[in-house]
Amino acid sequence: MNIEELRTYCLDKKAVTEGLPFGEGVLVFKVKNKMFLLVNLDDIPLQFNVKCEPEKAIKLRESFSCVQPGYHMNKTHWNTIILDHSVNDKLLKEWIDHSYNLVIQSLPKKERELL
Repeated sequence: MNIEELRTYCLDKKAVTEGLPFGEGVLVFKVKNKMFLLVNLDDIPLQFNVKCEPEKAIKLRESFSCVQPGYHMNKTHWNTIILDHSVNDKLLKEWIDHSYNLVIQSLPKKERELL
């Protein structure tokens, strides 16, 4: 997965916006104004941060070397995924979906219903 594939995948989700609130180097994807994915455009290899349930976050870090505690994030709830080709795009998309769904679940009921 490259940056354009990542952007397309995120933007295809309902109610997602992208922006650069932390400066030109960090692209942020939000659903209903809540972050679910951040990517530093200058990182080589490319890597991104996604939300994750705490227990699942630990299991992923233990199982995959490309999954690290969230860089500059709450390490209990965020993972950094390094795109080093050690996992396939299907798995990367599952982790992105998990993050997106966690944010959706945290929204008030009325906002969830609108999606």
